[in-house]
Amino acid sequence: MTDEIAIDPALVERFIMEMARFGAHSDTGVWRTVYSPEWVGATDLYARWCEDAGLKVKRDAVGNVWGRLDGTDGGKAIVSGSHIDTQAPGGRYDGTLGALAGLIALRALKEKYGAPRRPLEAVALCEEEGSRFPAASWWGSRAIIGRISPEDPGRIRGLANETIAQAMREVGLDPARIPEARRHDIDSFIELHIEQGPILEQAGLPVAVVTGITGIRHYLVTLEGTQNHAGAFPMDLRRDPMAGFAEIASGVVDTAHRWGRPAVTTVGRVEAEPNMPAVIPRRVHFTIDARHPDPEACARLHASHERLMQEVAARRGLDLSWEVLIDHRACPSDPGLLGTLQAAARSQEVPFMLMASGAGHDSQQMAAVAKVAMIFVRSKDGRSHTPEEFSSIDDIVAGIKVLAASLYKLAY
Repeated sequence: MTDEIAIDPALVERFIMEMARFGAHSDTGVWRTVYSPEWVGATDLYARWCEDAGLKVKRDAVGNVWGRLDGTDGGKAIVSGSHIDTQAPGGRYDGTLGALAGLIALRALKEKYGAPRRPLEAVALCEEEGSRFPAASWWGSRAIIGRISPEDPGRIRGLANETIAQAMREVGLDPARIPEARRHDIDSFIELHIEQGPILEQAGLPVAVVTGITGIRHYLVTLEGTQNHAGAFPMDLRRDPMAGFAEIASGVVDTAHRWGRPAVTTVGRVEAEPNMPAVIPRRVHFTIDARHPDPEACARLHASHERLMQEVAARRGLDLSWEVLIDHRACPSDPGLLGTLQAAARSQEVPFMLMASGAGHDSQQMAAVAKVAMIFVRSKDGRSHTPEEFSSIDDIVAGIKVLAASLYKLAY
């Protein structure tokens, strides 16, 4: 059994609150988008705290900040961290808590045990949310695994129409050097994150060990029919894309409901043309967001939705087309790391449950080069992506204890 690892609650709270000053917004909110002045201030503070903890600090070509404890035996690194950017506005905890947790865990381990046998690193990833550059989600972790193309920096534009290349240059980063951020020496990546949902709170537990990260597919669907008068055209002669949409939207949501947790499907956006009260529309565009953390079940869910769309369109005489905007494969956690995390929670006497993640995370990208797993910390009222998100210091300390004990097992 690992000795209890002491995590200082006052230090945890101070780090959270001081980091939240960079981009402070609407009382408890944070507005900190990548490569903004607020982001620069936050990364500088993170680097200083890493140095204060006795870690070697490095900033890579996209602005990820790394704090490293060299290992006496060398080898590939064990890494923990998350993203430091926020929604616009978001809260103090989403992403940032994981970056701070990695640093605090390494600091505690170094103070208690000295140098590890294998290298340990904490990281503040530069961007995950896509809240300034919508097409740049997971920019920091994608750079690490080599999934940024040479055209991306000049092609990806922000909400103010600036390119991400321009934004990088403004903070002293050279877009041509992005390939230098790639890493081939990471063995394991463990990300602590707030749950962003209500399950832990309903279960009365502080922490979850995450069994896998959901697969996500976003469809943009178009149904085309014939525009006509809403009163004079008989029901049996219509090609009504809105009627088809209503049947499909209800059907895909009901499918996920019937399957039960953790399957989810959301129809979040709909647009009708011409969108008038007395007109049968000519065309309806809508989105479907379908997710499941089991790769095989995820594929079946998507196939089920597609069959329904085809059947409804054929029966109603509608033209159907769709574009897949996002398609992320489900990412099961590494079985060995899952065992390590559970043993660590027991050794620290932290009550926990197993849970799949319904949101995407940097870990999903890091799985291309490393073994991955995650720790969730309870979210009050399940709130996230809002200034109202909150996790208690007690729950956060419990999560960091599990993280630190896991890193001890892997690196010491």
